[in-house]
Amino acid sequence: MPVKPKISFENLEVAFASKSGAELRKMYLIFATLNNNLISDLGIGLANLAFKLKLPVKGIMKKTMFGHFCGGETIKESIQACKKLAEYGVESILDLSVEGKGDEASFDKTTEEIYQTLVESAKTAYMPFGVFKVTGLGDYHIMIKIQDGEKLSKEEQAAFDRMKARVDKLCKAAHDLGLRILVDAEESWFQNVIDDLAYEAMEKYNQDRCVVYNTYQMYRHDSLSRLQKAHLVAQEKGYLLGAKPVRGAYMEKERERAEEMGYPDPIQPNKAATDRDYDAAIAYCVENGIYLVCATHNEKSSLQLIDLMNLNGIDPKSDLVFFSQLYGMSDNISFNLANSGYRVVKYVPYGPVEKVMPYLTRRAAENSSIAGQSSREFELVKREMKRRKRN
Repeated sequence: MPVKPKISFENLEVAFASKSGAELRKMYLIFATLNNNLISDLGIGLANLAFKLKLPVKGIMKKTMFGHFCGGETIKESIQACKKLAEYGVESILDLSVEGKGDEASFDKTTEEIYQTLVESAKTAYMPFGVFKVTGLGDYHIMIKIQDGEKLSKEEQAAFDRMKARVDKLCKAAHDLGLRILVDAEESWFQNVIDDLAYEAMEKYNQDRCVVYNTYQMYRHDSLSRLQKAHLVAQEKGYLLGAKPVRGAYMEKERERAEEMGYPDPIQPNKAATDRDYDAAIAYCVENGIYLVCATHNEKSSLQLIDLMNLNGIDPKSDLVFFSQLYGMSDNISFNLANSGYRVVKYVPYGPVEKVMPYLTRRAAENSSIAGQSSREFELVKREMKRRKRN
């Protein structure tokens, strides 16, 4: 049984080892801004307005918010950010964070771009995953109709077939290139269709090794049972299940739609219930040999997973378990895990500055709304600046 490495997420020297003094001061300003809701909302609003008015703010954004939370505007630029992470044992996932136009040409373009991220990732030793959203590859209105049991027109069926072909192209590429690929979770009213596409791909490509991973949003009260059912089906059909539990990203939208349309709220009653099911999902995966990407910024959940790995004799360097955080966030978790020999992958978003603004807006909102997260990041940066001054 492997010996459990000693780890502390309070080791700031390790957490910020990749940051120069200037970079640390920039982080201080960014998180100070995000920690003030009024200033954060105003700043993001003005930036969006400036892009609409074609004002020259791109350079400022690249040196501040964009530069901190995104790897670059192109695959080539972003690989440089990934290379720097790799120097500290942290692996990467290139995540195209551009919201497309929603037409067939846009879906084809997105598919080709993500395919290129896979090709370039395969050339490195530190980019083991690809990722995609199914809504980037096809019309979500068609998925809603399928989930609602409505019959598709001939044209809609043809469009859905093209969507399925795009999903297959990316999953096959990941398989053939020796990579893994994550299928992101989306809204509950068409998530069943995404699940089916993911499981079809798993049955096809997860025979000898785990290539395709599905995502489970644990703020849904049915997600734990869905994960358990998926495991039973995978066992029956003889393929490996890949799972990425997350706490979730669409809660307010889910609640509003359920109330508006008069169906039962799919969301957990409170955060404690989400946390309980998240940790239960992680434990279920480890105890049942499910290939796992533990995507969390929660220190307690990360430490619990370390304990579970040790209890179940899982080597930290095994490809059975990966930890994952977003680029620019929770470096105290990512870098300390990597420094102790665990497999850690950062989601590294990229795309043209003006087109990635919706992503940055969401990041800013999450930082100010997740209980204690931005203040935690801000506090760690302040402490590291003080530590460096003392030394």
